[in-house]
Amino acid sequence: MVNASDSSDKPLHGLLVLDFSQFLAGPAAAMRLADLGARVIKIERPRGGDICRQLYISNLGVEGDSTLFHSINRNKEGFAADLKDADDLAKVRKLIESADVLIENFRPGVMRKLGLDYDTVARINPRLIFGTVTGYGPDGPWAAKPGQDLLAQSISGLCWLSGNMDDPPVPVGLAVADLAASAHLVEGILACLVRRGISGRGARVEVSLLESILDLQFEVITTHLNDGEQPARRSAVNNGHAYLGAPYGIYATADGHLALAMGAVTHLGKLLDCPPLESFTEPKSWFTRRDEIKGILRNHLKSKTTTEWLAVLEPADIWCAEVMNWKVLRATEGYRALDMEQEILCSGGTPLKTLRCPIRIDGNIYKSTRGAPSIGQHNQSVEKEFHL
Repeated sequence: MVNASDSSDKPLHGLLVLDFSQFLAGPAAAMRLADLGARVIKIERPRGGDICRQLYISNLGVEGDSTLFHSINRNKEGFAADLKDADDLAKVRKLIESADVLIENFRPGVMRKLGLDYDTVARINPRLIFGTVTGYGPDGPWAAKPGQDLLAQSISGLCWLSGNMDDPPVPVGLAVADLAASAHLVEGILACLVRRGISGRGARVEVSLLESILDLQFEVITTHLNDGEQPARRSAVNNGHAYLGAPYGIYATADGHLALAMGAVTHLGKLLDCPPLESFTEPKSWFTRRDEIKGILRNHLKSKTTTEWLAVLEPADIWCAEVMNWKVLRATEGYRALDMEQEILCSGGTPLKTLRCPIRIDGNIYKSTRGAPSIGQHNQSVEKEFHL
């Protein structure tokens, strides 16, 4: 494994990306392209910049901006431009002439009003890959709805998959709609860059939070579409997946928690010295009677520690794991072997710990010490280089 910090060794070296986006999905996509070697210039308003600078997920800030902003805008240059100002807009349009990729997530119609919509900029630069993130697609009655993660999760049906049967709808505790849309945008952009290498043609790539969160559920929605449209049924006991039978779930032990994935309930009964489980010999019962089975497991697993259960289950090749928090995880050799952490330097020199790009290419992992830019930090150098 090699830690490759030189951008010239990265697969997207030489590509120029203009990031007009705010919040999470668009900036995270641009960050991933930067991780893979692209040069990313973040275009922001001169006053205030990206709204995400002041969007805090805790009260922790760095150099006047939220840690959230720093975490998803690292490895970028900063260019401040008022898109409603004719002179600034002219500079941006000239910058677009040299760009390979443009990413935006304004509400539908905003880029057209600015004269920066795909049809217009494609005439400026026919090879441009134009990436757009919306909340609910560019058309239809929901096009103008706020594209926010919790709202997209709520509309998508996802919240009826977590928690137990009698719980209210439970959202995922991460911005999964944004993160899925970000990954899908990167996929689309890379696909169109490959096509451009063959045909020379640019393209418009569009993703939405709702479409991406629906795609994240494609397995269970496919089942729903083909089983008479039965509603998802969360188990009443230790639900881990609304569509999987026992023992799938997380269980308390004498000193912590143990995750059990798929496995034969009868075999599990023998290994755990739990005779009641051995009576469930019919595999169909592992779903039809899953609450009963899980209830037995819930009570039985509390009798020993997590380590004691793992010592029995892991040698028997049972799919199981200790449920860890971040402190415990970071102390493990398995985590340290991944070398996932890196330290970046913010524009004012403040160090900030974060995670690296999770992708390995030719045995290389990619890190960079460059943090998120301050507003307009690179205006002078960018204007000189591109003769703006």
